[in-house]
Amino acid sequence: MKRTGTFIVALMTVIMAAYAQADSVKTDSVKPMDSRPNPSSIADEVVWVVGDEAILMSDVEMLRAQMEAEGQKIEGNPDCRLPEQIAVQKLFLHQAALDSIEVTEAEVAQEVEQQINYWISMVGSKEKLEEYRKMPITQIRQSLHDDFKNNQLVQRMRKKLVEDIKVSPAEVRKYFKDIPEDSIPYIPTEVEVQIITRTPKVSQEEINRVKDELRSYTDRVTKGETTFQTLARFYSEDPGSARNGGELDYTGRGMLDPAFAAVAFNLTDPKKISKVVESEFGFHIIQLVDKRGDKIKCRHILRKPQVSQAAIDEGIHMLDSLVSEMNNGKFTFDEAATFVSDDKDTRSNKGVMVNNNEQGRTSKFRMQDLPTEVAKAVEQLKVGDVSPAFQMVNSRGKTVCAVVKLKSRTEGHRATITEDFQTMKDVVLIKRKNDFIHEWVKKKIKETYVRMDERYKGCDFEYEGWERD
Repeated sequence: MKRTGTFIVALMTVIMAAYAQADSVKTDSVKPMDSRPNPSSIADEVVWVVGDEAILMSDVEMLRAQMEAEGQKIEGNPDCRLPEQIAVQKLFLHQAALDSIEVTEAEVAQEVEQQINYWISMVGSKEKLEEYRKMPITQIRQSLHDDFKNNQLVQRMRKKLVEDIKVSPAEVRKYFKDIPEDSIPYIPTEVEVQIITRTPKVSQEEINRVKDELRSYTDRVTKGETTFQTLARFYSEDPGSARNGGELDYTGRGMLDPAFAAVAFNLTDPKKISKVVESEFGFHIIQLVDKRGDKIKCRHILRKPQVSQAAIDEGIHMLDSLVSEMNNGKFTFDEAATFVSDDKDTRSNKGVMVNNNEQGRTSKFRMQDLPTEVAKAVEQLKVGDVSPAFQMVNSRGKTVCAVVKLKSRTEGHRATITEDFQTMKDVVLIKRKNDFIHEWVKKKIKETYVRMDERYKGCDFEYEGWERD
């Protein structure tokens, strides 16, 4: 179902207001209250402590606003279940720290960029997004960083906890043998999509401009006019590290872009700044902070060359011409995807897009799981059709030109053991994993220091054990 423009604007307004409210009211003060707060007049306070992590009332209200804006149902009493949801996340984060689970700043930046691009596509422009949020894009990126990093850490911790759980075909058949028909999973419409992308060429003048900027930063630091950290805060286009003066925490070589790592791990003098380095994200200068074993702590400043509209138009025209030649039988989409596309994730697979989810890798997507621009193009196609060329932002945050082909479409239906065994197996596997996670959380609660405000005593919680004598 398509959302109306009015709904989109309302949704964005609520979500952006929630983030703005949380940023503006967070403090470390604790103010005891005898009754539940009126959401319209929140005085921020610490309402729960889990381990050494505090949960603020603004955190709870921001989560409430997001869930309501996105139409998510809150099971049970929201005043109890919302802070509990945050508390459970803290348990996973605590365990992730104990188990040394890591996510790279590049991974966080990529996800933040995808979210911002999605919001921009909803409201129409970067300027409108900045208007709703009442801050520039750079600050929006910074405000999202910690939440997105924590979410990735939680996801990896959950995945690690259940990675050894398996189910057999016999267990799947037994599970579905006697359940009512309306409890059998409904398989939504799924599609398989092939894609060809071309990255518009950045002009040499633009590359030189960016490199000159980075060299000027090096000169200013070397002359003592300013510090690397100050320049990173003002100019770096890496949302994850800019707010920290460009600093990346101790990281192994394998967690970094290869070109970046090759230079960073060869630095020996913290007073020196590297030459300009090109990675898949743009151009960098790097400063060593410390080395510890096989890990490095460094600072960097990232600048991204801008693609001109003329280059984008040229890429669109090139792909439209390519489609015309396909239609004339000169070559197939499979051949073009293999030899013409510069999408390294799909070109070795004849352009077939891959959906990586908790159940593994598959070529099938639900429409809502496709990138927004791809979904819009596919929606207009019949099986075997190829779309006109369009512009999109890929998973690495780069502007590309693309065409897509609808390879297959499977209409929605009730799952059958013969046709949809993998889906039915996934249902049983997910249940097993959820049951395991539930028991793990109950055990973790007992092992972790928890303090909550008196107002939450006697609450309707999903998990037992929060209240302590």
